[in-house]
Amino acid sequence: MGLKGKDLLTITALSVEEIELILTTAESLKEVGGRDIKKVPALRGKTVVNLFFEPSTRTRTSFELAAKRLSADVINFSPSTSSVVKGETLIDTARNIESMQADIIVLRHSSPGAAEHLARFVRSSVINAGDGWHAHPTQALLDVYTIKEKKKTVEGLTVVIVGDVAHSRVARSNIAALTKLGADVRVVAPPTMLPLYVEQLGAKVFFRFDEALLGADVIMMLRLQRERLGKALLPSIREYATLFCLTAERLKLAKPDAIVMHPGPLNRGVEISPSVADGPAAVILDQVSNGVSVRMALMYLLSGTA
Repeated sequence: MGLKGKDLLTITALSVEEIELILTTAESLKEVGGRDIKKVPALRGKTVVNLFFEPSTRTRTSFELAAKRLSADVINFSPSTSSVVKGETLIDTARNIESMQADIIVLRHSSPGAAEHLARFVRSSVINAGDGWHAHPTQALLDVYTIKEKKKTVEGLTVVIVGDVAHSRVARSNIAALTKLGADVRVVAPPTMLPLYVEQLGAKVFFRFDEALLGADVIMMLRLQRERLGKALLPSIREYATLFCLTAERLKLAKPDAIVMHPGPLNRGVEISPSVADGPAAVILDQVSNGVSVRMALMYLLSGTA
């Protein structure tokens, strides 16, 4: 069995079986990272282009490492030093890159739907590495992988997603993945940071952090996206931190073996206290490490060599 489509654009487009296939493949490829020579020839002769129109540390580096560990050739595209500054469109940029025999295009863009739009115009496989507030499917896949690694299953777990849900593509993709796999998902945030339709996605809404934490198996903190916020959405950063920062004291309300996640970058002291971020419950660096394995699996499955 392989993936049905040539692209990965959203979690909602994946079946449960496809999600499980990606996770199983990631598990088999994870051991590559522990080798002295961290490389297998699975994508030798293939070309992967990282087309990032927004800043990124973890995602871009993770995709580059994943491709190189599969022996692919990698091109990192920087809009600021390209013809984009001369007015070239996304589609024309991608078509020019594809004409150089690119096999996989990894796209991060500020516009929701950009990856889906691009996929209609190119023959290459397109992987959505984050499009505006819309979706971040590979982040959800690596988060689910990390949860399964630590908890052995996702089904039946209580997962609490906390923070700026309205502006979070990570939250949307995680809600889709977690509910598909049978988790009980709770979201907690100020009313101004919750999309009106969040309950239609399958999540239960809470406005009091302490109440949402009761019985939690997994706590997923979201970055407060100051670059996307209007001043009207919250009175102050200090007030937000008082009500929604995960502290060591708050963590005690969850189950004793609860794990703490964060997609990064961290705003320490705003959404998560340093003692929790660096504490034994945190699996934040595990998420980063697992991201390489999951993205290796995805590119391998999309490349047609699986």
